[in-house]
Order: sequence, then C-alpha cells, then structure tokens
Amino acid sequence: MAFSFFLSLLILAYTYVGYPLLVGVMARLFPRRANGTELHTLPMVSALIPVYNGEAFIREKLDSLLTLDYPADRLEILFCSDCSEDGTNVLLDACAREYPDQVRVFFMQARSGKPAILNRLRREARGQVLLMTDIRQPLEKRCLRYLVEGLADPQVGIAGGQLCLRGETGAGLYWKYENYIRQSESAYRGVTGVSGSLYVIAAADMQDLPKDIILDDVWVPSLQWLQGQEVILVPEAIAWDRAMEDNREFVRKVRTLAGNYQLLRRLPALLLPWKNPVWFEFFSHKFMRLVCPWALLVLFGSSFFLWLQGGGADRMAGIFLIAQIAFYLFALLGERGGRMGKLARTFVLLNVAALVGLWRFLRGSQKIAW
Repeated sequence: MAFSFFLSLLILAYTYVGYPLLVGVMARLFPRRANGTELHTLPMVSALIPVYNGEAFIREKLDSLLTLDYPADRLEILFCSDCSEDGTNVLLDACAREYPDQVRVFFMQARSGKPAILNRLRREARGQVLLMTDIRQPLEKRCLRYLVEGLADPQVGIAGGQLCLRGETGAGLYWKYENYIRQSESAYRGVTGVSGSLYVIAAADMQDLPKDIILDDVWVPSLQWLQGQEVILVPEAIAWDRAMEDNREFVRKVRTLAGNYQLLRRLPALLLPWKNPVWFEFFSHKFMRLVCPWALLVLFGSSFFLWLQGGGADRMAGIFLIAQIAFYLFALLGERGGRMGKLARTFVLLNVAALVGLWRFLRGSQKIAW
C-alpha cells in the first residue's frame, strides 16, 4: 500500500509540476535553433473555416480576416457550413456577395463533421499555404504574417498560433498554465499538438483526414513529426476566445481526451522513442494526463488505508488525506471558494473528463460532428 501511495504521488507530482519545470529548464539550456529564410514573396494563403450554427461569430471572424496585415490578393477565405440550422447559410451567402474576390462559401448536403469539411475545403483551396482556423475566434492583425514566417523554416511542417482566453473562469486560469507548457515545449524542440483555432501548413503537406478522427489538431501535427517535420508554436500569433464555464469545458475536454485515446490506437508509433522525435514531450504531456485520474484514485485510497493501518507512514498519509479532502471540498465550492475553488473544480472536472473520455472511446460513442 505504501508503494501505491508513493508511486501515485510521484506520477501526479511529475505530470503537473515536475514536467512543466523540467521542460522550461530544457528550453533555456537547449533552445531550438530556427533556420528561417527571409520571405521575399508572401505565399498565397487559403483560410479554411468549418461552420456549424456560427451566425453569431461570422461577421467578427470575417472582419478579423479581412483586416489582417496580409495582402488581400494573397488571401482567400473559404467557409463551409455543416447543415447549419440558424441563419449561418444566409449570412455566408451575403458575405460571399459582398466580398466576391476573397470569400467563397460551400454547403454540406448532410451533417459530416469537421474532418470531412476540411477535406472538402482542402480540395477547393488555391493557396500554397492553408490557414486552419475556427469560426469562434477572431485573429490579431499580424498573426498570419507571424505564422507564415514560422513556416518558412524548412524544418517546420506546421506553425501554430496561441489561443488566448478572456475571462477568469477556472478553465481560463488553467489554460494559462497550459500555454506556459506549450511555449516551453516549442522553445525546446516543438509542440505535440496545436490549437485547431489557428495554425498553418503547406497545402502540399496536408493529407486527407480520416472522417472519424476526433482531434484533427493533434492528428495532423503527429503525422508531421512522424514524417520528420517539426511543429512549433508562434506565441506572437494570437487568436482570442472567451473562457468557457466548467460545464461547457467539461464537454470539450471529454471530446479531447476521447480523441487522445483514439490517437494512441491509430498511431502507436507516438509511444516509441525511436520513431517519435518528441516522445518525451508526448509521453509527459499527453500520455501521463490519461494516467493521472487513476493516480488520483489510488492516492486517495492508499492514503486512507495507510492512515487506518497506522505505523510509520500513517502521519504522512493522514496529512495527505486531509489535504485531498480539503481540495475536493474546494472543488465542490467552485466559484464560492474563490480562485482556489475555481482551480480545484476545473482540475477535478478535467480528470473526471479523462475517465468519461475513455468510456466513450471504448464504446465508440464520441460524436465527430459538433
């Protein structure tokens, strides 16, 4: 029981504290060397934007794209509606008529999900570079230039932007911690995934997505790594979104973690150090997050039984048992527990989401469409 206690504690400490500190130190001691080339001519870019019931976001998104610091004749904007049920289709038609030289719109005949839409838009695109972005998040003015400059490095297969969240929800606070890890990973060697809201890839490198893939923004970077190309984060390239409340973040996270299990089944080479150039980052950041919910359960159970048994380890086990109970009480309080309550609730929900994600993966019940 003592072994279970210390092993689970070690797993949690390494995953949430040790690894972020370690990769931050590695980034300082062994920074990634960029081999960027000066761009004399900006490439033609096609922005691919899947939409489902996005009426409330279309105008702001389009305005942010049209005002990018990028030549208008080098940027085309492609929308595709996945059988939207609000006013999306009418609004997209109006946008295409208003900006006929830059905007093209397409409509799916049946609900298909994001992978099928991206496959269709990829075939319609005329650009040398594909800008993958979602409908919700407006982009900052210079972000496309920063991304294209990052992609100019011949070692780089994907340049991803940074998603910044407005709001002080628990998810928003947790995302700042995640962004620190991603920036450190990129500064050291590269990131294992990107935000689907903002990344660029050469059109020639983009393959058709499996129509049932859940996480296109991890699947595509994983293929690039396995093919010898690097994936980097460009922190100056920013997309904005609102931090979700915990209930909505839980739904999103269940989908994400079910997608991680699917990814491991489809691409087991990611767990092989001799095949995956960023095995250390993938194992520490992705795989260990799937182990942590079980480590939390073992830590609580072993703490309780060691405390009951008494002996040399009972005092330490008792302290950890009290600390865990206090933490979970803060999680129950949520916003009423202040900043600590928000973080505790988000942490617990994200780990519960990993268990639900595993259940949906095993049952094959995770939906691909929005």
